[in-house]
Amino acid sequence: MAVSSKGSGFLSQFPSLKKWAYNLSGFNKYGLHHDDCLDETEDVKEALRRLPQDVLDRRNFRIQRALHLSLTKDILPKEEWTKFEEDNKYLQPYLEEVKRERMEREEWNKQ
Repeated sequence: MAVSSKGSGFLSQFPSLKKWAYNLSGFNKYGLHHDDCLDETEDVKEALRRLPQDVLDRRNFRIQRALHLSLTKDILPKEEWTKFEEDNKYLQPYLEEVKRERMEREEWNKQ
């Protein structure tokens, strides 16, 4: 999932290629969003801790549903797949804030 949230990089120059890569990843067939699939680094864990409860609850539901579908070797009906245009990168603002704070702390500790 190395697609940048800021739209920079190779794929951002080719929107149709970006959409193709998104659909090829397969997580959308389980109803997951891009941010549901991020590796849970310390920064991601902290960003998740800062999410509003209702957003976190929806994320947990999507993940549990995806796990169930995976166990039963099934996918959602096509009309329920997460669409590229509708994928909400809900965690990115929190993650950027956490990273900014970490970088500031690291810079402060250098002095």
